[in-house]
Amino acid sequence: MPAPRKYPDELRERAVREVRTTGRPIAHVAKDLGIHKEALRGWVRQAEADAGERDDRLTTAEHEELKQLRKEVAELRRANDILKAASAFFAAELDRPRTRPTR
Repeated sequence: MPAPRKYPDELRERAVREVRTTGRPIAHVAKDLGIHKEALRGWVRQAEADAGERDDRLTTAEHEELKQLRKEVAELRRANDILKAASAFFAAELDRPRTRPTR
């Protein structure tokens, strides 16, 4: 479960919109809204990446896809480890010499 966000989504959106539409410096908008300026700077950069204005960071959709793919890879690796262990177990069972029951 992810940690709770310090700032509500509405405040994030409002702050980013204000920086982008007014052209005011990030530090001034952050101070007016009671937000840490580096937090606001990160939100603005992410909004620019999502809008296709930056190519130095992943968009939100790409980040979510990457997170999902990493989760899937971890799941497949666990399944692969289980299958390897089962394969080794059954291979050992097949290699064991069979004894005939005595009558």
